Amino acid sequence: MPGLLSSPVCLTVIWFLSWSLCSSRAQIWTDEVSGVQYGRLDSNVTLACGKSQNRLPVVWHLNNNSALPWHQVTSDGRLVLLQVDRSAQGNYSCYDTQGLLLHTVTLRLGHPPGLLSISCQVPNHTHVRCSWVEPIKTFLPAKYNASFRNGPEWAPCIMDIAHRRCDVDYLAFWQPMHMLSITVTNVLGSETTLARIRLHELLKPDPPESVKVSELEGFPQRLIVAWSFPASWPMDDAFPLVFHIRYRPQGSIYWSEIYSEESSVVIFDALAGHLYQVQVRARDEVNSESRWSEWSPLLLAKPWEAYSTADPTEESVYKFPDYFFPFNTKPETSTAKSHNPVHEDEGNLGLVILLVLFSVVILTTILSLIFVMWMRQRRRDQATKQELTSMVKMKSMPI
Repeated sequence: MPGLLSSPVCLTVIWFLSWSLCSSRAQIWTDEVSGVQYGRLDSNVTLACGKSQNRLPVVWHLNNNSALPWHQVTSDGRLVLLQVDRSAQGNYSCYDTQGLLLHTVTLRLGHPPGLLSISCQVPNHTHVRCSWVEPIKTFLPAKYNASFRNGPEWAPCIMDIAHRRCDVDYLAFWQPMHMLSITVTNVLGSETTLARIRLHELLKPDPPESVKVSELEGFPQRLIVAWSFPASWPMDDAFPLVFHIRYRPQGSIYWSEIYSEESSVVIFDALAGHLYQVQVRARDEVNSESRWSEWSPLLLAKPWEAYSTADPTEESVYKFPDYFFPFNTKPETSTAKSHNPVHEDEGNLGLVILLVLFSVVILTTILSLIFVMWMRQRRRDQATKQELTSMVKMKSMPI
């Protein structure tokens, strides 16, 4: 029996079983003590080689590689990573001098939370939506907690973590000031940001919806603009809106404007045959400190046009495609005049004739006055000569 145990085959089997047991032991050790450790970027991070420090010295590996970031190993086997950056993240393992795995730990690096940048939108008198931006990227998972001071009490702000925002309904809008508190927490710390909100100054309706621009049959200088209230705005007489409509010929830089409390208007001064750009926006009518909504999408429309079939040549000229002409770069007045050149020439000719007739009348009147004054002067001269002649004759007569 002793000979059998000392045979080469038996020794080989015993060695294989011992190696398998050692590997199993190492695997079990790893599963029992592995975990995640978090560290702060740009600082020193210390990793311990498990709870037991009986096996010294130790060797550290990062991701099964002996190359490590800038580091130091203390006398008790701790690994000190100096001024770590994100490249130092990974799976760290420590071994004894015989290569036996003692401990593994996953290192995750990031920053503690900082103060948030908060902005709020108030689309109507009963709802507020606040969103935030983190000025510092933490690289770590975080939890958020938000509450809104609605009157004398704090109410929860319903969170939407995916979009970094929260919503509050049924506000005490008559309060001059409200407060929003958002707390961010991760494994390295927490930070609370407070924001003071004046709802009446932030009130900004959504743009009008379903805006349409159509022609008015039989009227080549009119357009009808109609729209609907924003879906987020309550259809209640207690919250009226005022609407701002602007329009211009395509290519012009000057807008014409109309204000209305109704949901439709008629444009009376459109230029016949011109393509128009139209937009609408809204604002709370009662609250003068509220903001205008964004403009509705730009719409294009053309006034009604009459097409005559009596003269084919005239019709073809009237329907000539717009793209054969230059883009509308002339002033509106000159563009408007180009539609009726014959009538304009007749008007100019009539004005010239009137001016000529008026000049002839004035000239005739002046010449008549000059002639009358000359005749009067001539008669006076003749009377004076006759008197002088009579006086000479009387002196020459004998007494």
